[in-house]
Amino acid sequence: MSVALVFSLLDYAGVFFFAFSGGMIAARKSLDPFGAVIVGAAAGMGGGTLRDILLGALPVYWVNAPEYLAIAAAGAIVGYYGSALLTSGTGARRAALAWADAVGLSVFCVLGAQAGLLAGAHWSIAILTGVMTAAFGGLLRDVLVNDVPLVLREEIYALAGLAGAAAYVFGHMFALPGGPLAIAAAFLAFAIRAAAMRFNWTLPSIGKLD
Repeated sequence: MSVALVFSLLDYAGVFFFAFSGGMIAARKSLDPFGAVIVGAAAGMGGGTLRDILLGALPVYWVNAPEYLAIAAAGAIVGYYGSALLTSGTGARRAALAWADAVGLSVFCVLGAQAGLLAGAHWSIAILTGVMTAAFGGLLRDVLVNDVPLVLREEIYALAGLAGAAAYVFGHMFALPGGPLAIAAAFLAFAIRAAAMRFNWTLPSIGKLD
């Protein structure tokens, strides 16, 4: 499998799963299908859009590749109507949402880091673009539906994206094979996020102040 194909598949998967999470949230908020597509597209393509704007890669990636919008719309609709099929209750819906979000996070942190490196950015900026790509779509999704963004809570979320982006950047510096490196870095981010959800790992917060 070529490196280009690996990155394309990761990109499509990231857009779909983030859009899927947006569709599920839209169903929970009682939005209509059109609203679900808007929220899903924001979640699936928002991070990459911000990344391209900051890196000066204009027009942004999906303008000349309409398949991304189609994938985002499909993911949102599947999440929207699929939410009703989870009959075991709210807990199952929340779990499906969390796992879909974790997949999107793990994929986009690597893609964002790769985009930064391809743009000639310093390694630290490439890591930052990885984190932004991973986190901004979910942040935008949550803001649109008036939720506190997950990335701003005490849960280990952006930190998982940071680990995946850093692993990819440093692996690239050591000239490791691109395709396997991308998959391994994405898996690292996913594993950290999955462990945080499974074992309730959180960052310490100051708590409520009087």
